[in-house]
Amino acid sequence: MKEDADYIYEQAKKHVEWFSKSLPMIASENIISPMARDLMLSEFQDKYAEGPPGDRYYEGNEYVDNVEVKAQELAKELFGVDYADVRPISGTNANQAVLMALGGPDKSITSVDVSDGAHISSAQFGSVGLRGMKPQTYPFDVDEMNIDVEGTKELIRDVEPDVALFGRSVFMFPPPLEELQDVFEEVGCDVWYDGAHVLGLIAGNEFQQPLENGVDVMTGSTHKTLPGPQRGIILANPKSEEMEEGLFYGMFPGVVSNHHLHSMAALGIALAEHEKFGEEYASQIIDNAQALGQSLSERGIEVLCEHKGFTRSHTLAIDVQDMGGGETLVEAMEDANMIANKNLLPWDDVDSANEPSGIRLGTQALTRLGMKESHMDEVAEFIKRIIVDDEDPEKVKKDVMEFRKDFQEIQFCFHEGFPAHKHFSILDQG
Repeated sequence: MKEDADYIYEQAKKHVEWFSKSLPMIASENIISPMARDLMLSEFQDKYAEGPPGDRYYEGNEYVDNVEVKAQELAKELFGVDYADVRPISGTNANQAVLMALGGPDKSITSVDVSDGAHISSAQFGSVGLRGMKPQTYPFDVDEMNIDVEGTKELIRDVEPDVALFGRSVFMFPPPLEELQDVFEEVGCDVWYDGAHVLGLIAGNEFQQPLENGVDVMTGSTHKTLPGPQRGIILANPKSEEMEEGLFYGMFPGVVSNHHLHSMAALGIALAEHEKFGEEYASQIIDNAQALGQSLSERGIEVLCEHKGFTRSHTLAIDVQDMGGGETLVEAMEDANMIANKNLLPWDDVDSANEPSGIRLGTQALTRLGMKESHMDEVAEFIKRIIVDDEDPEKVKKDVMEFRKDFQEIQFCFHEGFPAHKHFSILDQG
């Protein structure tokens, strides 16, 4: 019924209005650029394409093919790789394609534990388990918030995995790939890196370069530190023709049919923009994260890894188990228009995911809105008023909304200064 459609439409408008007055700090979200957003609303949404460019199972894809080839070229250039697949419709979808190519019930895999920050797709109850694989997890150094090098070498030698997977959702520091080179070569495993969270930092030359340090395949989602549409990507320097074919067919017909051509085109825009603005943007993201960590710590909030500068990425992990716990405090922050997420910390059991000790914060969207290091001190004060002072969220909310008025335009894209939160629709045109 029309009333139902109107209700749905109105809810979307209310969301846009709310977020224009909020501080977005979820580490897995960002703000798409105006050019990319336009393509999300284009007629590419109405098309269907299966198979590679130039050899589709559907006609009418001449211009779609041109866009996909250009997006592939941009990805190869930006990441310096031989192989790029822009067809995945999410980061997990990209992971599934790699598992189709490299994994299987007869294969073994090592990975980071979910409680230590890994993504659920690498867990027994996620995509890895769906392929019939049982991951063996690396020993973890809580003080360093990273895998233990010697323990990991011992595990890899013991398991002799077919695939060694690295990458996390609480991704503060680069895993020690160079230190593990010898054991990779010794056991002859395929090395896979899930760079979903740090993809934009890697492309901006502000993080490690996995594909130059023994990694065969890198996957990622394209809407975190890479500020594109919600989508995925596969990047590789395949060590054999068999691996390349496996990756290609693992994607289609393996785990995707039509690959959502509107967001594929939007990804191409994001890659082109990141080629121009990526280094400056990535550097500012990290500077802001470190500044926010310092400001929170100075206010009595336990930010992990102070001795390491808190982070080398966009992500901060804070321990609030003695302040009410992650679930309670992110709800209070949300009431004050600060959007973050609760998160497991290494000492939490995975079964306590709904009541974890920690909160995860990300600075990539705040940076996209033009905030710098000095503004992180103000953000930290807002957070402190909620989780330390237990102040009324409604009172803090008013101050957050006033602060946010100065940050309404998207930065680091071809149309800087465009409103960050705009409701796009022909229905708004009169």
